[in-house]
Amino acid sequence: MKLAQLCIVPTPIGNLEDITLRAIHVLNACELIIAEDTRVTRKLLNHLGIQKKVISFHTNNEHAQLNEMIKKIQQSSIVALVSDAGTPGISDPGFLLIRACIEEGITIECLPGPTAFVPALVASGIPSDRFYFEGFLPHKKGRQSRLQYLAALDCTVVLYESPYRLLKTLEQLAIHVGGNRKICVAKEISKMFEFHFRGSVHQALEYFNNVAIKGEFVLILSKDVLPENPIDNA
Repeated sequence: MKLAQLCIVPTPIGNLEDITLRAIHVLNACELIIAEDTRVTRKLLNHLGIQKKVISFHTNNEHAQLNEMIKKIQQSSIVALVSDAGTPGISDPGFLLIRACIEEGITIECLPGPTAFVPALVASGIPSDRFYFEGFLPHKKGRQSRLQYLAALDCTVVLYESPYRLLKTLEQLAIHVGGNRKICVAKEISKMFEFHFRGSVHQALEYFNNVAIKGEFVLILSKDVLPENPIDNA
């Protein structure tokens, strides 16, 4: 199997058994691994019994290090790009480097593999034939306008959220989108404490106001509304 000069390698979002055989092959074959956090990547490599040189490329240094990364890739035959979890470029660092490689004529290959929103969307029970992936909302500037835009969409909406802003986002969804809108809030996809709350935005807000909020979240927002009645969750 001939490999591209830059191979984008998705990594498990929780369960290490989700690594693909093809991803393992690339990590074994490459000369260099460009990682979001070298400590996280080394844990995965140790689990796989792989020893490779790993260098850091993350949101805090990607602009400053971009040209240097391009040079390293050009000087190598095969380089793997990974993030801490999931597919690089999907709400994770990687886009700038991938675009720069394309502009420099570097051959790129992206392996299929784990990403949090796909299993969350499929397991939500909310229509997935048409959906809009928003990812993380802006923290401050432009946040309200984005919520208003999402409220007007005639399809399922997918959001990412941290445990620190989950309640704020649910509160704002209730205001701008509507408290009766159907939602599934999934956390810790593929991990031991994976959980899916299914109900209305108001019901989700009430639920998460009364539990400890931990983990990373995917919010699947339906265009449909629900009556305000209790929903069983598991």
